[in-house]
Amino acid sequence: MSLRINATAPDFEAQTTQGAIKFHDWIGDSWAILFSHPKDFTPVCTTELGYMAGLVPQFQKRNTKIIGLSVDPVENHGKWAKDIEETQGHAVTYPMIGDPELKVAKLYDMLPEEAAGEASGRTAADNATVRSVFVIGPDKKIKAMLTYPMSTGRNFDEVLRLLDSCQLTAKHTVATPVNWKPGEDVIIPPAVSNEAAAQKYPNGWKTVKPYLRVIPQPAD
Repeated sequence: MSLRINATAPDFEAQTTQGAIKFHDWIGDSWAILFSHPKDFTPVCTTELGYMAGLVPQFQKRNTKIIGLSVDPVENHGKWAKDIEETQGHAVTYPMIGDPELKVAKLYDMLPEEAAGEASGRTAADNATVRSVFVIGPDKKIKAMLTYPMSTGRNFDEVLRLLDSCQLTAKHTVATPVNWKPGEDVIIPPAVSNEAAAQKYPNGWKTVKPYLRVIPQPAD
């Protein structure tokens, strides 16, 4: 299936390093980050998993659960986790999904349905497109997607910034401009009329252009 922003994140059951899960039940009322890897014991992914492990407290502050996926059995993940902690300095405390039959990778459109074989018969290069990040809301809708090549490590500080924007814009009728960081000014979307904006933002706004109206970030 082809996934798009605001599509429902496909539900699935799978084994993880922390036991069996049903994905939507596991998310519960939280936000979630699902990020995938083409194979265990790959160098770039080793650095990514370790860095994400260090960011766990930041995601917890944002009511967000982290879950990884790699196209290999769960028992391999446990061995890889030891290497990750040893080389990156952070223990992987979030669950890692085993996907040896490629079911979740195909469900999330990271591999074509006709992809043959199982993990044991495939190389990382065969699974090169299993390098996506999905930001999923408590409503189980996909809020954002990112896909990187195998040769480029992902910027998970950017994923955290993206999550901040998604959460802010879900709560308030605003949009965030280029390179926005929490606490900076935001934009009133064109769909909000001046009359409606005046009711919502009685202190007014800065009009750069009729379609570009800027206000301080709303307080939580």
